[in-house]
Amino acid sequence: MSYKYLDNIELEVALTVYLQNIKSECKSLEKEEIAVQNSLGRVTSEAVIAKISSPHYNACAMDGIAVFARNTFGATETTPVILKEGIDFKRVDTGDPLPDNFDSVVMIEDVIEMGEETLKLLNAGTPWQHVRQIGEDICAGEMIIPSNTRIEPSAIGSLLAGGILNISVWKKPVVGIIPSGDEIVMPTDNPKEGEIIEFNSSIFSAMLESWGSEVKVYDIVPDKYEIIREEVDKASKECDLVLLNAGSSAGREDFSSKVIENLGKVLVHGIAIRPGKPTILGIVNKCPVIGVPGYPVSGIIVMETAVKKVLELLLGVNYPSGEKVKATISRKLISSLKYKEFVRVKIGEIAGQLVATPLNRGAGVVTSFMKADGILEVPHNSEGYENGQEINIQLLRNREEIQNTLVIMGSHDPLIDVVTDIIRKNYQNEYVSSVHVGSIGGIMALKRNETHASGIHLLDEQTGEYNISYIKKYFGNSKIFLIKGVKRVQGFMVAPGNPKSIKEISDICLEGISYVNRQKGSGTRILLDYLLKKNGKSASSIYGYEREEFTHMTVGALIASGKADAGMGIYSAAKIYGLDFIPVCEEEYDFIIPERYIGLEKVQHFIEVLKSKQFKEELHDMGGYTFENIGEILEVNV
Repeated sequence: MSYKYLDNIELEVALTVYLQNIKSECKSLEKEEIAVQNSLGRVTSEAVIAKISSPHYNACAMDGIAVFARNTFGATETTPVILKEGIDFKRVDTGDPLPDNFDSVVMIEDVIEMGEETLKLLNAGTPWQHVRQIGEDICAGEMIIPSNTRIEPSAIGSLLAGGILNISVWKKPVVGIIPSGDEIVMPTDNPKEGEIIEFNSSIFSAMLESWGSEVKVYDIVPDKYEIIREEVDKASKECDLVLLNAGSSAGREDFSSKVIENLGKVLVHGIAIRPGKPTILGIVNKCPVIGVPGYPVSGIIVMETAVKKVLELLLGVNYPSGEKVKATISRKLISSLKYKEFVRVKIGEIAGQLVATPLNRGAGVVTSFMKADGILEVPHNSEGYENGQEINIQLLRNREEIQNTLVIMGSHDPLIDVVTDIIRKNYQNEYVSSVHVGSIGGIMALKRNETHASGIHLLDEQTGEYNISYIKKYFGNSKIFLIKGVKRVQGFMVAPGNPKSIKEISDICLEGISYVNRQKGSGTRILLDYLLKKNGKSASSIYGYEREEFTHMTVGALIASGKADAGMGIYSAAKIYGLDFIPVCEEEYDFIIPERYIGLEKVQHFIEVLKSKQFKEELHDMGGYTFENIGEILEVNV
């Protein structure tokens, strides 16, 4: 296959070509001998043969007496057998060698003591009962573990039982990571504008170590061809695999492809996956070198789909992947026909059905991997999936955790994080998963049976009442429970000192004011629209009205960074970012739960947390909340 700069080769084809070339051209791993006790997770380089049998003698498996089984035949309650110690039996404990001339052990519970070293049996024994015979577990000369096998805890016991004290394993593959980029800096809590914290190598290192590799992270190299070339040449001679991070796309200073081609050869540049397309697969100095894209999510996908496969080839093993399950997708997902796409999803088990909700697909949103419960693979040449369609998911968490997770979809509030933390502290086997889709989005998720509960704060413009009228509007003949939450202050978040002198709704419509809005369907957006209408103002007069964010925290972060002058949100978010706050109103933030879920233990625990002293204390410290009938359950008849 001829190499073409930034091609779009299907993943399976690219890997086949690359692994074949590695197998024929690259150096193999060396062997080393280590103590069995230190071998957990290592990979055997050759078959291991038992030196001794286990057990290596006939061992008593119970506390009791050793007998010759034939002497006990015929023993019943009416015709007991009388035995004399030292002649007909010997007393033994578990693990003792079976005395010579005996072939059976009778449990002490089945023995009746008669005194004067005499006892009685009411049940006959059988030959070799309760005896572990030589080689029952392992026979000398038998293979304990084959080549190219990961050593698990139980294998360590078997090896030692078979008389193996040292074992030959493949040396851990040394994987070099070269971070590159003029804008990349070492981790700091105070980066300058334009500086990007280098954390990819830490993510990759943790993944590589979990796959049995030894990691060597090189110093950050600037975007200079000669320096990158020198570092790749050095690393490829010192390591068994090299990852060159960033500089793999078609950007102005992306030298990775040129360096690898100059030092060795590039087999693939551009794989039909998203994220991760600009990946480079090459060989330098008989060492596999992979150009990994700089965006963290792209990098993680390439680690899972390509780097792991190279390590499996080097070590001769297959690493386990997550359980694959069927789920229903909660909203329409459009995908390009050009790529195999890997989409992170949140998963909840709702009424016995797994429901998957796609997370932010941005290649730089690393937290989406931390929050994800599974990965959805959208095939190459697929347009995506319709809402409600059945899909296949590879789990990143175990199924039991997902079953024990309370799913909350709806309006965002930091108090959900507080609830989540308290539940993790108090209920070991329970979890909370929250997806911020706005109040209306949460209601629609409940109607589609995609969530257990929804957080809402929806103002009825006609009555001034919160939430009740929306429940009645959207839930036909269903029985819905409203769980009273908090009253919270909504207002405008502005920079410290309020430099733009924003005091009321009309001020955000002035020229020169940059606004950041919440998404359509959120209670905060509905409140803003209500205030605009009430004051005779048009949305088109606000610069930034169409600029949408999904949480109060994101709005606060943008204002704190100077990227917006104002945005509507709650007081607690403004306090976290040290912003000034212009109160507008106090609103009611509640939760709605259908009748079918109200009795679930995880729902009841959620309500208990809302009522708890600990929860109120933490929210009081955050500020902007008041508590009135919190945790009260109201049945809404619709």
